[in-house]
Amino acid sequence: MATMTVSLPDPMKEWIEMQVEDGEYASSSDYVRDLIRRDRERRNEARLEELRRIVDEGLNGGVSKRTFAERIAEGDRIAGLRGRTNG
Repeated sequence: MATMTVSLPDPMKEWIEMQVEDGEYASSSDYVRDLIRRDRERRNEARLEELRRIVDEGLNGGVSKRTFAERIAEGDRIAGLRGRTNG
């Protein structure tokens, strides 16, 4: 497992320590890992909801005047932009 050092303001450090002291987490590392896991789940769910919205919009939008290749290119362009912003 890799190691990472993170600088936090005192109130945040104290909050994490309180979560550990209260028995919510075994260590500060466990707390941070849980935050990251939940953030990833939240982001993945948001992406899935966006895909559902796009599919629904497409199903309800009628016939497109764009070619299949144009639609694929647009999807690739959007995916590329999202990949750069959601890293």
